[in-house]
Amino acid sequence: MFLKELTELCGVSGYEYEVRNYIKNKLTEIGCEFYVDKLGNVIAHNKGKKTKTIMISAHMDEVGLIVTHIDSNGFIKFKNVGGVDPKVLNSKVVLIGENKVPGVIGSKAVHLMSQEERGKAIPIDKLYIDIGADSKDEAEKKVNIGDYVAFKSDYVEFGDNLIKAKALDDRVGCSAILELLAMKLDVDFYGVFTVMEEVGLRGAITAAYALQPDFGIVLEGTVSADMPEVDEHSKSTLIGKGAALSIIDNSTVYDIDAVRNVEKIAKENNIPYQFRKSSSGGNDAGPIHKTKEGAKVIAISVPCRYIHSSVNVASKNDYKSVVELTKTVLLEQCK
Repeated sequence: MFLKELTELCGVSGYEYEVRNYIKNKLTEIGCEFYVDKLGNVIAHNKGKKTKTIMISAHMDEVGLIVTHIDSNGFIKFKNVGGVDPKVLNSKVVLIGENKVPGVIGSKAVHLMSQEERGKAIPIDKLYIDIGADSKDEAEKKVNIGDYVAFKSDYVEFGDNLIKAKALDDRVGCSAILELLAMKLDVDFYGVFTVMEEVGLRGAITAAYALQPDFGIVLEGTVSADMPEVDEHSKSTLIGKGAALSIIDNSTVYDIDAVRNVEKIAKENNIPYQFRKSSSGGNDAGPIHKTKEGAKVIAISVPCRYIHSSVNVASKNDYKSVVELTKTVLLEQCK
């Protein structure tokens, strides 16, 4: 499992180079052939028995922020990159740019808020990042317009085999693909680490166009809602109940025969699984299934609480279920 190292890297959409370099180094250690395309996707090839072209995809990028302005007092204004809810931003510690300049997202103190402002989410244009500078000139010595901003959040194991980290969406998928490539299975497949999923599934578009897969498997960190005050029917996935199989989302209606086959494989091999009971969101399956002549796709996901925030929570057991189920599905493809 490569999760600790992967989640502690910064890889906001469009600035995935830290994650990409780590993956390239690991692929070299594994002894797996790979190349990097023009957009920045890493495409690795596991050579083996081939009956069809199989693409396993996970995205390297994470949601974050980007610097757009530095005011006269050295405070930094920003915009979101990907789906970041303003409610999760205030008081968070962040790292800015290649030098990882530390900062704190701040806002007007509650004592200074009007009655109308209190208790409401603070919009992004009212937030700023404080890096301890006292002037624009001082701030500009450390930070530039266009620098990415990533959450700072350490990897921690706690509770009943749970982990807390940032960017589990989708470093869980990246870690799983690395594990599968390290197994040296006698199955021919491409492990694809995509860029810019969080801002429009962009990397998967070019990667799928190049590979023209017959079958796609998307490994993803997905939303979990197994917490208080959520109705039972709204709990899209449950932590600890196994790998989550998608049936529909905003980007894909998954091939039901392929989904039922994966369910059958999970049952026959006693691999814990569940269905993702939500149609919101989307992932790399969207462009993969409709590229050129099209492809059947499935999504196998790790449920994550507090997704798209500085603190995600997931189960190591669910992660292991995703790896085991994906491995078994791959082996079944070549029977």
